[in-house]
Amino acid sequence: MPTHKQPRRSRAASPRQERHILVYGVQRDKPDLRKLSRAVIAMAQAEAERDAQRQHETNRHPRGDRHD
Repeated sequence: MPTHKQPRRSRAASPRQERHILVYGVQRDKPDLRKLSRAVIAMAQAEAERDAQRQHETNRHPRGDRHD
């Protein structure tokens, strides 16, 4: 398959087109436990961060203590 370089277009010249992303699964005999555990840990960390941020906001602006 020949590779031909096309001239680059200026990004400012045309609006960015909608992208289509395809994801294909790979069936494995055993799940990748390391990858799964990293994903679970990342999700737990994100949830803990959201909870901490929400708690921080609640402590900064208690419901009955508004001075608008």
